[in-house]
Amino acid sequence: MTRSGSQGRLAIVLVEMAYVTLTAGIYAGLQQKALGIRRRLLGNMIVAIAVPMLAQLFDWLTHRAVGAPVPARATFAVCIFAVVSAFFHLHVMRQGVFLTGHRGHSLLEDFRRIPRLTAGFVLTPVAMLSMAAARFVRGVGSEPALGKS
Repeated sequence: MTRSGSQGRLAIVLVEMAYVTLTAGIYAGLQQKALGIRRRLLGNMIVAIAVPMLAQLFDWLTHRAVGAPVPARATFAVCIFAVVSAFFHLHVMRQGVFLTGHRGHSLLEDFRRIPRLTAGFVLTPVAMLSMAAARFVRGVGSEPALGKS
């Protein structure tokens, strides 16, 4: 974006603001609807992969349609951020946060729960790796010696 000049940067920002303003509720609604799919894995994939990919595709197409620059590295970085963000969104939605309708709570209650849910999201990979390492160590230590009956 630094090479596109001030007009190019302004065009990127304005297109992005308009696009997100017009579409954020649609994508959030698709994600919330996917939570109700019986096959949990399929719902998770829709929330964390399909919806962000769809959003990024239409975002890219919008930039192209209005002639705003679409820097490849910026697009890649935004895609990575979108997937991580979508996994966080999935994590908090599975805990009942940022949902609308009968499944939702007040926005104030949702914001009150965010620090704890953020910590849980960040620590989940650490906990999973610790459990896997513990299983590996237990498995190695409990194998009978080779060659003995």
